Amino acid sequence: MSVSMRDLDPAFQGAGQKAGIEVWRIENFKPVAIPQSSHGKFFTGDSYVILKTVALKSGALRHDIHYWLGKDTSQDEAGTAALKTVELDAALGGRAVQYREVQGHETERFLSYFKPCIIPQEGGVSSGFKHVEPEEYKIRMFTCQGKHVVHVKEVPFARSSLNHDDIFILDTANKIFQFNGSNSCIQERAKALEVVQHLKDTYHDGKCDIATVEDGKLMSDAETGEFWGFFGGFAPLPRKTVTDNIKSADTIPTQLLCVEKGQTEPVVAESLTKNLLDTNKCYLLDCGPELYVWMGRSTSLDDRKVASGAAEEYLRSQDRLKSHIIRVIENFETVTFRSKFAAWPQSTEVAVSEDGRGKVAALLKRQGVNVKGLLKVAPAKEEPQPYIDCTGNLQVWRVNGEEKILLPVPDQSKFYSGECYVFQYSYPGEDQDECLIGTWFGRQSVEKERTSATSLANKMIESLKFMAAQLQIFEGNEPVLFFAIFQSFVVFKGGVSDGYKTFISEKELPDETYKEDGVALFRVQGSGPENMQAIQVEPVASSLNSSYCYILLSGSSVFTWIGNLTTPEVQELVERQLDVIKPNMQSKLQKEDSESELFWEIIGGKSEYPSQKIARDAESDPHLFSCTFIQGDLKVTEIYNFNQDDLMTEDIFILDCHSSIFVWVGQQVDQKLKTEALVIGEKFLKHDFLLEKLSLETPLYIISEGSGPQFFTHFFTWDSTKSAMHGNSFQRKLSLIKNGGRPTLNNKPKRRAPVSHERRSVATTEKPQRSRSVSFSPDRVRVRGRSPAFNALASTFENANARNLSTPPPQVRKPYPKSGPTDSSNDPSRSTAIASLTATFEQPPREPLMPRSIKPQSKSPPKTELNSKENSMSSKMESLTIQEDVKENEVEDEEGLTLYPYERLTTVSTDPAADIDVTKRETYLSSAEFREKFGMTKEAFYKLPKWKQNKLKMALQLF
Repeated sequence: MSVSMRDLDPAFQGAGQKAGIEVWRIENFKPVAIPQSSHGKFFTGDSYVILKTVALKSGALRHDIHYWLGKDTSQDEAGTAALKTVELDAALGGRAVQYREVQGHETERFLSYFKPCIIPQEGGVSSGFKHVEPEEYKIRMFTCQGKHVVHVKEVPFARSSLNHDDIFILDTANKIFQFNGSNSCIQERAKALEVVQHLKDTYHDGKCDIATVEDGKLMSDAETGEFWGFFGGFAPLPRKTVTDNIKSADTIPTQLLCVEKGQTEPVVAESLTKNLLDTNKCYLLDCGPELYVWMGRSTSLDDRKVASGAAEEYLRSQDRLKSHIIRVIENFETVTFRSKFAAWPQSTEVAVSEDGRGKVAALLKRQGVNVKGLLKVAPAKEEPQPYIDCTGNLQVWRVNGEEKILLPVPDQSKFYSGECYVFQYSYPGEDQDECLIGTWFGRQSVEKERTSATSLANKMIESLKFMAAQLQIFEGNEPVLFFAIFQSFVVFKGGVSDGYKTFISEKELPDETYKEDGVALFRVQGSGPENMQAIQVEPVASSLNSSYCYILLSGSSVFTWIGNLTTPEVQELVERQLDVIKPNMQSKLQKEDSESELFWEIIGGKSEYPSQKIARDAESDPHLFSCTFIQGDLKVTEIYNFNQDDLMTEDIFILDCHSSIFVWVGQQVDQKLKTEALVIGEKFLKHDFLLEKLSLETPLYIISEGSGPQFFTHFFTWDSTKSAMHGNSFQRKLSLIKNGGRPTLNNKPKRRAPVSHERRSVATTEKPQRSRSVSFSPDRVRVRGRSPAFNALASTFENANARNLSTPPPQVRKPYPKSGPTDSSNDPSRSTAIASLTATFEQPPREPLMPRSIKPQSKSPPKTELNSKENSMSSKMESLTIQEDVKENEVEDEEGLTLYPYERLTTVSTDPAADIDVTKRETYLSSAEFREKFGMTKEAFYKLPKWKQNKLKMALQLF
């Protein structure tokens, strides 16, 4: 598409350069920017253009454009708004989705930008209407509809407006009443309370009473009597007879029409396929409630404007002006649009999008326009985080038939590909002890034992009253969290269960089960001692890969093969894993391209092999869906711009982050439906609602409300006190409003006692195993839960040649560019860290060649000289930490970063600093200027919770 500056309105220059919302009102047929303080305020006589910019995990910026038409706006103004959205899209590179929003019939996506609701006011600038403030408070009445976002509509203040199906809000001078129709659902009532709070804060300065009235409640209730008094007394309500005109469009069959010179012609085809769409043309896809305008990438800006006008005329001719118009660009179609076609090829979005944005950015730059926001932002380089404390208690069972066999500690991280396993991991959570119960299915495992493993895990979950998290894993698709729990993980070929042996016998397949005296090749992978795996592969040259290291066993011979593309850190893991698979054995080093003849002879000779790492699904931007599951039929509704409050206790929700799927189950979900949570997750994967071609073996979590594992809550801005509330969603919301936003907590005892690693497993009476958080070999250092300050000090005493097999501290995210000293005074693992550090003085600095293991726990040892030395060391360490904290006047180490003045680092800078990490702008401030702006040192700042850091940065326009 050719773009020239004459087509771009000056008001749109620089738009969409950072995440957020931008709004323009059409005044004299020109877009005029609306200040942020007025976002969400709409007038019935005006038309608006709204831009929503989202920063994706990939570093790219995604744009959605909406144009909102008030019920009293003129046709000319509405047409101007429609055309301006096309121009704005051109300025952003021609990739945004554009939505037409009609007052009273807005999309849920649009309403989610302005939570809890929008209440348009009478009047308008462009229409010449005047805003007249009433001298005395005028009683108003609204109807509220929607479980996830609220559609608010003002209705006449009359008894005839009330009905049994909806929720109504009566806003009077001194009190706001919420009338709940008898047929309305709990979730809608809860959402309507958010509107009540909005009215109270906006029109009453937060100073008025709130009352709720239940349809059919007796007049003996004082507030009910007061409510009906406004209508002249109680009288029966009529049944609802008004129907929504937009629903009549549901029966319209899907039809594709081609736009030629402003006219529409039906496209005749047996079925809809992508090849019906010509890149040089525009099309209309009539789906009833939605009318899509598809614009080929080779079409001109004028062609697109003509197609938009044709869509408006098409709906006008059918008296369907309330239907949604959604405009999409070729290669950037929405999931819903693509789902209408029987065949759709794999998307080439990335290549096309960057090309298109680059051309537009280059054009605008030549014209002197700031185009920083049009270019792809470099993604933040972060390793996947497990978001779980690694100091807990692990138990593992192997499934044999319908039974589970508890594995001894040395074998609990050694799995067979032909087996199924059940594991239980109890660990200290942020607010309470947490429990995770999971199943692992090997690639060669039989279906019967997979079903048995699932059943056994479900029984364990039920015995815990559904208050433990559940995880289903398939070999080769393990999440980082799983590896963090097991730390040193090995997968052998074959199996030992009756089910596996019966299967290979019936199929007359060779038994590939690992044998110590046979030939075996293991691929070693992972990022460190806390996350390393050895996977047995076919002992042939084609199994090698230059990006990995390998262990080759052949009788008494052991070889380690080092790929040319591996790092020293990865190469160290080979020795660690060799300790697990074949302890006390000396290996023969084989570097790629320098292998011995014997090495090639063992694996059957040389052949070609790959060099690139095996691709794994990365975590993407999460999508939240509300679910209904009736008689095996799963239906989902996406919730946009979601937050914790969207998780209603009566419902089931699915969080899709591509690499994993989470099924969240509310406390008040029917008990039978709770048992089907895993089935719901599997059906979600099968239906592929986002058309992302996810594997059916994607890790699947079940999270029950009340369990707050960080690996789920980190997707939200989480308030754990809300999870502790009792009652249905309406009762909870009402309690929050009447208590000034302070939750009324559930006084029931917590589901588990505080963390105790000597107790029996909560789901079994079998012999307990010693917690890894307090167990360590007397011959090696075991340091857990340390702050960076402790790590730095401990490292000076550790043997550089020793292989430390201990778990890293549970801290999962490092502040950038350096970690400030963390406050370890409340760290439950701090005493263990000190004990581990002290052990380095008492024991020789020797690292035995042995797998990381957990020994059976005995009673606590009596106090000894070692204990007193630990206490002494603790005092010294604490003194050192305190001294570090109080040295706030010292010059801080900038670690080689280029420093910039504050004015060049802000998001609104006219001379922005180049080549900086835009997610960490504050790190480029000097120590003195940092203290001046933030009122604290960098070290003190990095002690704050992440949300508080971001809040301070936002206030200073550094976020």
